[in-house]
Amino acid sequence: MATKTKWETRPLEVWNKAKEMRANWQKSIDTASSERVLLAQGNVGWAIGFPALRVIEDNPVGAMMANKSDEFARAARLAGEIIGWGREVCGYQLNCWGAMYLGHQQDGSPFPFRDLVIPFSDPCDQHTKRGQAPMDYSPIPRFQENYALYTGPRDPAREKAMIEDKVYSTLFILEEIERIFGQKFDDEKFVGSVRVSGGIRPYALEVSRFMQHVPSPLSQKDLYSFYTLGGLTKGDPAETVAIWKALRDEVEWRVQNNVAAVGNERYRWMEAHPPPWHFLKYYRYMEKYGAVCIGSQYSHMMAGPMELKKDGTWGSRMGNAGFAQGFDRPIKTREDAIRAMVGPEARGHRFKDDEVIRPWALNDFAKAYKVDGAILALWRGGVGCTVTRKEQGLRLSEMGVRVLHYEGSQPGDRTDLDENRLMDQLDVWMESQGLRKLEE
Repeated sequence: MATKTKWETRPLEVWNKAKEMRANWQKSIDTASSERVLLAQGNVGWAIGFPALRVIEDNPVGAMMANKSDEFARAARLAGEIIGWGREVCGYQLNCWGAMYLGHQQDGSPFPFRDLVIPFSDPCDQHTKRGQAPMDYSPIPRFQENYALYTGPRDPAREKAMIEDKVYSTLFILEEIERIFGQKFDDEKFVGSVRVSGGIRPYALEVSRFMQHVPSPLSQKDLYSFYTLGGLTKGDPAETVAIWKALRDEVEWRVQNNVAAVGNERYRWMEAHPPPWHFLKYYRYMEKYGAVCIGSQYSHMMAGPMELKKDGTWGSRMGNAGFAQGFDRPIKTREDAIRAMVGPEARGHRFKDDEVIRPWALNDFAKAYKVDGAILALWRGGVGCTVTRKEQGLRLSEMGVRVLHYEGSQPGDRTDLDENRLMDQLDVWMESQGLRKLEE
Protein backbone atom coordinates (compact mmCIF):
# COMPACT_ATOMS: atom_id res chain seq x y z
CA MET A 1 0.00 0.00 0.00
CA ALA A 2 1.35 3.45 -0.90
CA THR A 3 -0.41 6.70 -0.07
CA LYS A 4 0.37 10.23 0.99
CA THR A 5 -3.08 10.80 2.46
CA LYS A 6 -3.12 12.18 6.00
CA TRP A 7 -6.24 11.15 7.88
CA GLU A 8 -7.66 12.60 11.06
CA THR A 9 -6.90 10.73 14.29
CA ARG A 10 -8.50 11.07 17.70
CA PRO A 11 -8.70 9.01 20.93
CA LEU A 12 -11.60 6.65 21.41
CA GLU A 13 -14.29 8.26 23.58
CA VAL A 14 -15.39 4.88 24.96
CA TRP A 15 -11.86 3.94 26.06
CA ASN A 16 -12.23 5.34 29.59
CA LYS A 17 -15.33 3.23 30.15
CA ALA A 18 -13.43 0.10 29.11
CA LYS A 19 -10.62 1.01 31.49
CA GLU A 20 -13.15 1.53 34.29
CA MET A 21 -14.79 -1.84 33.65
CA ARG A 22 -11.46 -3.65 33.70
CA ALA A 23 -10.51 -1.89 36.96
CA ASN A 24 -13.85 -2.84 38.52
CA TRP A 25 -13.30 -6.46 37.53
CA GLN A 26 -9.88 -6.45 39.21
CA LYS A 27 -11.32 -4.81 42.32
CA SER A 28 -14.06 -7.45 42.53
CA ILE A 29 -11.32 -10.09 42.58
CA ASP A 30 -9.26 -8.33 45.22
CA THR A 31 -12.25 -7.84 47.54
CA ALA A 32 -13.75 -11.31 47.13
CA SER A 33 -12.26 -12.64 50.37
CA SER A 34 -13.29 -9.66 52.52
CA GLU A 35 -16.79 -9.85 51.07
CA ARG A 36 -16.94 -13.60 51.80
CA VAL A 37 -17.35 -14.40 48.13
CA LEU A 38 -15.86 -17.56 46.65
CA LEU A 39 -13.16 -17.01 44.04
CA ALA A 40 -12.98 -19.55 41.23
CA GLN A 41 -10.11 -19.76 38.79
CA GLY A 42 -11.46 -20.44 35.32
CA ASN A 43 -13.28 -18.94 32.36
CA VAL A 44 -16.79 -20.16 33.03
CA GLY A 45 -19.84 -18.25 31.86
CA TRP A 46 -22.22 -19.70 34.42
CA ALA A 47 -20.66 -18.25 37.60
CA ILE A 48 -23.25 -15.46 37.69
CA GLY A 49 -25.79 -18.10 38.71
CA PHE A 50 -24.17 -18.53 42.12
CA PRO A 51 -24.97 -15.79 44.66
CA ALA A 52 -21.42 -15.55 46.01
CA LEU A 53 -18.98 -16.72 43.35
CA ARG A 54 -16.59 -14.77 41.11
CA VAL A 55 -14.21 -16.04 38.44
CA ILE A 56 -10.67 -15.10 37.56
CA GLU A 57 -8.68 -16.33 34.56
CA ASP A 58 -4.87 -16.37 34.40
CA ASN A 59 -4.53 -15.02 30.85
CA PRO A 60 -5.48 -11.36 31.43
CA VAL A 61 -4.00 -11.32 34.94
CA GLY A 62 -0.64 -12.73 33.86
CA ALA A 63 -0.56 -10.41 30.84
CA MET A 64 -1.26 -7.35 32.97
CA MET A 65 1.47 -8.38 35.41
CA ALA A 66 3.98 -8.54 32.56
CA ASN A 67 2.82 -5.17 31.22
CA LYS A 68 2.80 -3.27 34.52
CA SER A 69 5.95 -4.48 36.23
CA ASP A 70 8.64 -6.59 34.65
CA GLU A 71 10.47 -6.58 37.98
CA PHE A 72 7.55 -8.15 39.84
CA ALA A 73 6.74 -10.57 37.03
CA ARG A 74 10.34 -11.80 37.05
CA ALA A 75 10.25 -12.24 40.84
CA ALA A 76 7.01 -14.20 40.53
CA ARG A 77 8.37 -16.51 37.84
CA LEU A 78 11.50 -17.07 39.89
CA ALA A 79 9.33 -18.11 42.84
CA GLY A 80 7.65 -20.62 40.55
CA GLU A 81 11.00 -21.96 39.35
CA ILE A 82 12.20 -22.37 42.95
CA ILE A 83 9.14 -24.51 43.64
CA GLY A 84 10.13 -26.66 40.66
CA TRP A 85 8.16 -25.41 37.64
CA GLY A 86 10.26 -25.22 34.47
CA ARG A 87 10.64 -22.28 32.11
CA GLU A 88 8.70 -24.07 29.39
CA VAL A 89 5.52 -23.51 31.40
CA CYS A 90 3.23 -20.74 30.13
CA GLY A 91 4.34 -17.31 31.35
CA TYR A 92 0.78 -16.35 32.30
CA GLN A 93 0.68 -19.30 34.68
CA LEU A 94 4.13 -18.74 36.18
CA ASN A 95 3.32 -15.07 36.79
CA CYS A 96 0.12 -15.96 38.67
CA TRP A 97 1.48 -19.01 40.44
CA GLY A 98 4.59 -17.09 41.51
CA ALA A 99 2.49 -14.28 42.96
CA MET A 100 0.56 -16.97 44.85
CA TYR A 101 3.81 -18.39 46.26
CA LEU A 102 5.00 -14.88 47.18
CA GLY A 103 1.64 -14.19 48.83
CA HIS A 104 1.16 -10.71 47.40
CA GLN A 105 0.45 -8.78 44.20
CA GLN A 106 2.57 -6.13 42.50
CA ASP A 107 1.09 -3.30 44.60
CA GLY A 108 1.79 -5.18 47.82
CA SER A 109 -1.82 -6.17 48.43
CA PRO A 110 -2.54 -9.76 49.51
CA PHE A 111 -2.73 -12.34 46.74
CA PRO A 112 -6.39 -13.29 46.10
CA PHE A 113 -6.22 -17.01 46.83
CA ARG A 114 -8.64 -19.20 44.91
CA ASP A 115 -11.36 -21.24 46.63
CA LEU A 116 -11.91 -23.64 43.75
CA VAL A 117 -10.47 -24.28 40.30
CA ILE A 118 -12.17 -25.01 36.97
CA PRO A 119 -9.28 -24.91 34.48
CA PHE A 120 -9.92 -23.14 31.18
CA SER A 121 -11.12 -25.91 28.87
CA ASP A 122 -9.22 -25.13 25.69
CA PRO A 123 -6.96 -27.21 23.47
CA CYS A 124 -3.90 -25.03 24.15
CA ASP A 125 -1.45 -27.51 25.61
CA GLN A 126 -1.20 -26.11 29.15
CA HIS A 127 -4.65 -24.73 29.89
CA THR A 128 -5.95 -27.72 31.83
CA LYS A 129 -2.68 -27.81 33.82
CA ARG A 130 -3.62 -24.46 35.33
CA GLY A 131 -5.61 -26.12 38.06
CA GLN A 132 -2.61 -28.05 39.39
CA ALA A 133 -0.65 -25.45 41.36
CA PRO A 134 -3.60 -23.69 43.10
CA MET A 135 -5.14 -27.07 43.97
CA ASP A 136 -1.90 -28.42 45.45
CA TYR A 137 -0.97 -25.21 47.27
CA SER A 138 -4.20 -24.54 49.19
CA PRO A 139 -5.56 -27.34 48.82
CA ILE A 140 -8.91 -26.63 47.18
CA PRO A 141 -11.47 -28.50 45.03
CA ARG A 142 -10.63 -28.85 41.35
CA PHE A 143 -13.19 -29.54 38.63
CA GLN A 144 -12.68 -29.97 34.90
CA GLU A 145 -14.97 -28.85 32.13
CA ASN A 146 -14.52 -31.04 29.07
CA TYR A 147 -13.73 -29.50 25.70
CA ALA A 148 -15.73 -30.93 22.82
CA LEU A 149 -13.13 -31.27 20.06
CA TYR A 150 -12.09 -33.80 17.45
CA THR A 151 -10.33 -33.87 14.10
CA GLY A 152 -11.10 -35.50 10.80
CA PRO A 153 -14.30 -35.82 8.76
CA ARG A 154 -17.54 -34.76 10.38
CA ASP A 155 -19.14 -37.58 12.33
CA PRO A 156 -22.70 -36.68 13.48
CA ALA A 157 -22.92 -39.51 16.02
CA ARG A 158 -19.55 -38.65 17.55
CA GLU A 159 -20.39 -34.96 17.54
CA LYS A 160 -23.66 -35.54 19.38
CA ALA A 161 -21.96 -37.72 21.99
CA MET A 162 -19.22 -35.14 22.63
CA ILE A 163 -21.71 -32.29 22.98
CA GLU A 164 -23.71 -34.35 25.47
CA ASP A 165 -20.52 -35.04 27.42
CA LYS A 166 -19.70 -31.33 27.55
CA VAL A 167 -23.22 -30.36 28.64
CA TYR A 168 -23.48 -32.95 31.38
CA SER A 169 -19.96 -32.47 32.71
CA THR A 170 -20.88 -28.80 33.19
CA LEU A 171 -24.20 -29.65 34.83
CA PHE A 172 -22.35 -32.05 37.15
CA ILE A 173 -19.92 -29.31 38.21
CA LEU A 174 -22.79 -26.97 39.08
CA GLU A 175 -24.43 -29.64 41.22
CA GLU A 176 -21.13 -30.40 42.95
CA ILE A 177 -20.51 -26.74 43.78
CA GLU A 178 -24.03 -26.52 45.22
CA ARG A 179 -23.35 -29.63 47.31
CA ILE A 180 -19.84 -28.73 48.53
CA PHE A 181 -20.27 -25.01 49.18
CA GLY A 182 -23.95 -24.92 50.04
CA GLN A 183 -24.83 -22.24 47.49
CA LYS A 184 -28.09 -22.50 45.59
CA PHE A 185 -27.68 -21.87 41.87
CA ASP A 186 -30.03 -19.18 40.54
CA ASP A 187 -31.30 -20.65 37.27
CA GLU A 188 -33.42 -17.64 36.39
CA LYS A 189 -30.49 -15.22 36.76
CA PHE A 190 -28.21 -17.50 34.75
CA VAL A 191 -30.71 -17.96 31.92
CA GLY A 192 -31.29 -14.21 31.80
CA SER A 193 -27.56 -13.50 31.61
CA VAL A 194 -27.10 -15.93 28.69
CA ARG A 195 -29.94 -14.28 26.81
CA VAL A 196 -28.42 -10.82 27.38
CA SER A 197 -24.82 -11.86 26.71
CA GLY A 198 -25.84 -13.24 23.34
CA GLY A 199 -26.03 -9.60 22.24
CA ILE A 200 -22.28 -9.06 22.54
CA ARG A 201 -21.14 -11.05 19.52
CA PRO A 202 -23.13 -9.19 16.82
CA TYR A 203 -21.61 -5.88 17.95
CA ALA A 204 -18.11 -7.38 18.21
CA LEU A 205 -18.56 -8.87 14.74
CA GLU A 206 -19.37 -5.46 13.29
CA VAL A 207 -16.36 -3.88 15.00
CA SER A 208 -14.19 -6.59 13.47
CA ARG A 209 -15.62 -5.98 9.99
CA PHE A 210 -15.19 -2.21 10.27
CA MET A 211 -11.45 -2.75 10.69
CA GLN A 212 -11.33 -3.87 7.04
CA HIS A 213 -11.82 -0.22 6.11
CA VAL A 214 -8.91 1.85 4.81
CA PRO A 215 -7.85 3.65 6.92
CA SER A 216 -8.47 1.24 9.77
CA PRO A 217 -10.54 2.94 12.51
CA LEU A 218 -8.78 0.90 15.21
CA SER A 219 -5.35 -0.59 15.66
CA GLN A 220 -4.43 -3.79 17.44
CA LYS A 221 -3.38 -1.81 20.51
CA ASP A 222 -6.81 -0.14 20.62
CA LEU A 223 -8.60 -3.46 20.29
CA TYR A 224 -6.66 -4.93 23.20
CA SER A 225 -8.48 -2.50 25.52
CA PHE A 226 -11.78 -4.26 24.75
CA TYR A 227 -11.23 -7.79 23.51
CA THR A 228 -11.52 -9.54 26.91
CA LEU A 229 -14.67 -7.73 28.05
CA GLY A 230 -17.39 -10.34 28.29
CA GLY A 231 -14.92 -13.13 27.56
CA LEU A 232 -11.85 -13.62 29.74
CA THR A 233 -12.97 -10.84 32.10
CA LYS A 234 -16.53 -11.17 33.29
CA GLY A 235 -18.80 -8.29 34.33
CA ASP A 236 -22.42 -7.27 34.39
CA PRO A 237 -23.92 -8.71 31.15
CA ALA A 238 -26.06 -5.67 30.35
CA GLU A 239 -23.16 -3.26 30.96
CA THR A 240 -20.89 -5.41 28.79
CA VAL A 241 -23.35 -5.48 25.91
CA ALA A 242 -23.74 -1.71 26.27
CA ILE A 243 -20.01 -1.00 25.96
CA TRP A 244 -19.72 -3.21 22.86
CA LYS A 245 -22.63 -1.35 21.33
CA ALA A 246 -21.00 1.98 22.19
CA LEU A 247 -17.73 0.80 20.64
CA ARG A 248 -19.56 -0.38 17.52
CA ASP A 249 -21.33 2.97 17.17
CA GLU A 250 -18.13 4.96 17.60
CA VAL A 251 -16.13 2.78 15.21
CA GLU A 252 -18.90 3.01 12.61
CA TRP A 253 -18.75 6.81 12.87
CA ARG A 254 -14.97 6.72 12.48
CA VAL A 255 -15.33 4.66 9.30
CA GLN A 256 -17.93 7.03 7.87
CA ASN A 257 -15.66 9.99 8.56
CA ASN A 258 -12.30 8.34 7.76
CA VAL A 259 -10.97 8.82 11.27
CA ALA A 260 -7.90 6.61 11.45
CA ALA A 261 -5.99 4.75 14.12
CA VAL A 262 -2.79 5.72 12.26
CA GLY A 263 -3.13 9.01 10.42
CA ASN A 264 -0.46 8.28 7.80
CA GLU A 265 -1.49 4.67 7.21
CA ARG A 266 0.28 3.25 4.16
CA TYR A 267 1.04 -0.30 5.31
CA ARG A 268 -1.19 -2.88 7.02
CA TRP A 269 0.15 -5.80 9.01
CA MET A 270 -1.31 -8.61 11.09
CA GLU A 271 -0.36 -10.94 13.91
CA ALA A 272 -1.58 -14.41 14.84
CA HIS A 273 -1.58 -14.57 18.62
CA PRO A 274 -0.76 -12.46 21.69
CA PRO A 275 2.14 -9.97 21.64
CA PRO A 276 4.90 -9.60 24.24
CA TRP A 277 2.83 -7.74 26.83
CA HIS A 278 5.82 -6.05 28.40
CA PHE A 279 6.93 -4.63 25.02
CA LEU A 280 3.83 -3.14 23.37
CA LYS A 281 5.92 -0.17 22.26
CA TYR A 282 6.66 -2.00 19.02
CA TYR A 283 3.14 -1.15 17.83
CA ARG A 284 3.89 2.56 18.18
CA TYR A 285 7.33 2.06 16.68
CA MET A 286 5.81 0.55 13.54
CA GLU A 287 3.50 3.56 13.24
CA LYS A 288 6.59 5.64 12.47
CA TYR A 289 6.62 3.79 9.15
CA GLY A 290 2.93 4.54 8.60
CA ALA A 291 2.19 0.91 9.47
CA VAL A 292 -0.96 -0.14 11.34
CA CYS A 293 -1.56 -3.52 12.92
CA ILE A 294 -5.16 -4.50 12.17
CA GLY A 295 -5.15 -7.31 14.72
CA SER A 296 -5.21 -11.07 14.77
CA GLN A 297 -7.68 -13.89 15.14
CA TYR A 298 -6.84 -13.74 18.84
CA SER A 299 -7.65 -10.06 19.37
CA HIS A 300 -10.84 -10.37 17.27
CA MET A 301 -11.98 -13.30 19.44
CA MET A 302 -15.22 -11.72 20.66
CA ALA A 303 -16.46 -11.69 17.06
CA GLY A 304 -16.37 -15.48 17.14
CA PRO A 305 -14.99 -17.85 14.49
CA MET A 306 -14.78 -15.99 11.17
CA GLU A 307 -14.34 -17.13 7.59
CA LEU A 308 -13.95 -15.74 4.10
CA LYS A 309 -17.21 -16.49 2.30
CA LYS A 310 -17.42 -17.70 -1.31
CA ASP A 311 -18.57 -14.24 -2.39
CA GLY A 312 -15.46 -12.67 -0.82
CA THR A 313 -17.17 -11.24 2.26
CA TRP A 314 -15.79 -11.70 5.77
CA GLY A 315 -18.33 -13.02 8.26
CA SER A 316 -19.17 -15.36 11.09
CA ARG A 317 -18.77 -19.04 10.34
CA MET A 318 -21.81 -19.84 12.47
CA GLY A 319 -24.17 -16.87 12.19
CA ASN A 320 -24.78 -13.87 14.42
CA ALA A 321 -26.72 -15.39 17.29
CA GLY A 322 -24.20 -14.81 20.06
CA PHE A 323 -23.67 -17.73 22.45
CA ALA A 324 -26.55 -19.61 20.84
CA GLN A 325 -25.08 -19.69 17.35
CA GLY A 326 -27.18 -22.10 15.34
CA PHE A 327 -29.20 -23.00 18.43
CA ASP A 328 -32.84 -22.80 17.43
CA ARG A 329 -34.60 -23.72 20.67
CA PRO A 330 -35.72 -21.22 23.34
CA ILE A 331 -33.48 -20.77 26.39
CA LYS A 332 -35.69 -21.47 29.40
CA THR A 333 -33.80 -23.81 31.71
CA ARG A 334 -30.32 -24.31 33.13
CA GLU A 335 -29.68 -27.06 30.59
CA ASP A 336 -30.97 -24.92 27.71
CA ALA A 337 -28.53 -22.17 28.67
CA ILE A 338 -25.59 -24.58 28.98
CA ARG A 339 -26.39 -26.04 25.56
CA ALA A 340 -26.53 -22.56 24.08
CA MET A 341 -23.08 -21.78 25.50
CA VAL A 342 -21.62 -25.09 24.26
CA GLY A 343 -22.93 -24.45 20.74
CA PRO A 344 -24.10 -26.78 17.99
CA GLU A 345 -20.87 -28.55 17.01
CA ALA A 346 -18.09 -30.45 18.72
CA ARG A 347 -15.12 -29.76 16.48
CA GLY A 348 -14.53 -26.22 17.66
CA HIS A 349 -13.58 -23.12 15.70
CA ARG A 350 -10.49 -24.69 14.14
CA PHE A 351 -12.44 -26.90 11.76
CA LYS A 352 -14.63 -26.35 8.73
CA ASP A 353 -16.47 -29.08 6.83
CA ASP A 354 -13.88 -31.85 6.41
CA GLU A 355 -10.86 -29.56 6.56
CA VAL A 356 -8.61 -28.52 9.42
CA ILE A 357 -8.71 -24.77 8.83
CA ARG A 358 -6.07 -23.56 11.25
CA PRO A 359 -3.15 -23.84 8.78
CA TRP A 360 -5.13 -21.75 6.26
CA ALA A 361 -6.99 -19.41 8.60
CA LEU A 362 -4.30 -16.72 8.49
CA ASN A 363 -4.53 -16.58 4.71
CA ASP A 364 -8.23 -15.77 4.90
CA PHE A 365 -7.55 -13.17 7.58
CA ALA A 366 -4.84 -11.58 5.44
CA LYS A 367 -7.13 -11.39 2.42
CA ALA A 368 -10.05 -10.00 4.40
CA TYR A 369 -8.00 -7.17 5.93
CA LYS A 370 -5.86 -6.41 2.87
CA VAL A 371 -2.58 -6.82 4.74
CA ASP A 372 0.86 -6.23 3.31
CA GLY A 373 2.79 -8.05 6.02
CA ALA A 374 2.57 -10.38 9.01
CA ILE A 375 4.69 -10.40 12.17
CA LEU A 376 4.48 -13.86 13.71
CA ALA A 377 5.94 -14.82 17.09
CA LEU A 378 7.61 -18.16 17.71
CA TRP A 379 6.96 -18.70 21.42
CA ARG A 380 8.93 -21.35 23.28
CA GLY A 381 6.40 -21.83 26.09
CA GLY A 382 2.66 -22.32 25.77
CA VAL A 383 3.30 -23.95 22.42
CA GLY A 384 -0.36 -24.18 21.46
CA CYS A 385 0.19 -20.66 20.15
CA THR A 386 3.00 -21.77 17.84
CA VAL A 387 1.77 -25.01 16.28
CA THR A 388 1.99 -24.75 12.45
CA ARG A 389 3.32 -21.17 12.72
CA LYS A 390 6.24 -21.61 10.30
CA GLU A 391 3.97 -23.39 7.81
CA GLN A 392 1.50 -20.53 8.11
CA GLY A 393 4.29 -18.08 7.39
CA LEU A 394 5.22 -19.96 4.21
CA ARG A 395 1.60 -19.96 3.02
CA LEU A 396 1.32 -16.23 3.63
CA SER A 397 4.55 -15.64 1.70
CA GLU A 398 3.19 -17.64 -1.22
CA MET A 399 0.23 -15.27 -1.49
CA GLY A 400 2.50 -12.20 -1.46
CA VAL A 401 2.36 -11.25 2.23
CA ARG A 402 5.77 -10.37 3.66
CA VAL A 403 6.46 -12.34 6.85
CA LEU A 404 8.69 -11.61 9.83
CA HIS A 405 9.24 -14.18 12.62
CA TYR A 406 10.72 -13.34 16.01
CA GLU A 407 11.42 -15.55 19.03
CA GLY A 408 10.60 -15.25 22.70
CA SER A 409 9.61 -17.24 25.77
CA GLN A 410 5.86 -16.54 25.84
CA PRO A 411 3.69 -13.37 25.76
CA GLY A 412 3.73 -13.11 29.57
CA ASP A 413 7.43 -13.97 29.96
CA ARG A 414 10.19 -11.51 29.03
CA THR A 415 13.08 -13.88 29.71
CA ASP A 416 14.13 -14.88 26.17
CA LEU A 417 12.94 -11.92 24.10
CA ASP A 418 15.81 -9.83 22.73
CA GLU A 419 14.09 -6.45 22.39
CA ASN A 420 16.98 -4.72 20.62
CA ARG A 421 17.17 -7.53 18.10
CA LEU A 422 13.43 -7.30 17.48
CA MET A 423 13.69 -3.55 16.81
CA ASP A 424 16.58 -4.18 14.38
CA GLN A 425 14.51 -6.87 12.67
CA LEU A 426 11.62 -4.44 12.21
CA ASP A 427 13.89 -1.81 10.64
CA VAL A 428 15.54 -4.26 8.23
CA TRP A 429 12.18 -5.82 7.35
CA MET A 430 10.48 -2.52 6.56
CA GLU A 431 13.46 -1.12 4.67
CA SER A 432 13.65 -4.33 2.60
CA GLN A 433 10.15 -3.44 1.40
CA GLY A 434 11.28 0.03 0.34
CA LEU A 435 9.79 1.86 3.35
CA ARG A 436 11.52 4.46 5.48
CA LYS A 437 10.32 6.07 8.69
CA LEU A 438 7.96 8.98 8.15
CA GLU A 439 8.67 10.38 11.62
CA GLU A 440 11.22 10.13 14.41
